[in-house]
Amino acid sequence: MRKEDKTAIIGSLGELLKEYPHFYLVDSTGLNAEKTTAFRRLCFKQDIKMTVVKNTLLQKALEAAEEDFSPIYEALKGTTAVLFTKVANAPAKMLKKNKDTGIAGLKGAYAEGGFYGADQLDNLAALKSKEELIADVVALLQSPIKNVVSALQSGGNNIHGILKTLGERPE
Repeated sequence: MRKEDKTAIIGSLGELLKEYPHFYLVDSTGLNAEKTTAFRRLCFKQDIKMTVVKNTLLQKALEAAEEDFSPIYEALKGTTAVLFTKVANAPAKMLKKNKDTGIAGLKGAYAEGGFYGADQLDNLAALKSKEELIADVVALLQSPIKNVVSALQSGGNNIHGILKTLGERPE
C-alpha cells in the first residue's frame, strides 16, 4: 500500500472518530464475504458504520485524535472491525442479540467517554443512551405532577359528593 493511500485511510478514520462519539472494536476473524455482507446489513439497520481496518492505521488515527485513546491500543491485535455509532449501547445490544453474526467477540470499546474491555459486553448493553436517560428524567418529573392532578380531580369529586349529600339532607 502506498503512503498516500495510508494517509487517506488515516484521515478518513480521523473524520469518523470526530463524527461518531462511540466506537467498538470487534474480532472479525470468522467473517467470510457472505457473513460480512450480512453483518454490514445488520449494522446499517441499527445506524452503525462498520469498517474493517489495519490495526496500525487505526492506531495512527487514534494517536492523531484530540483525545487520549491509549488504553484501547492493547486491543489492536488480529483482524479488527470498527463499529462507529452515535448511540453508545446499540452495537453491544446488537452483538448480544445476534450471536450468529460470525463476530468472534468484542475486543474493546470507547463509549460515553470511557474505555471498556472485551469482558464488558453486558455492561455496554446496559448503558442507557442519551434519549433513554432523558425519557427517564421526564417520566420522573411527570410522576409527581400526575399524582397531584389525580388527587385534585378525585378530591373535586369527593367535595362535590359531600356538598350534594349535605344539600339533599333535610334541615
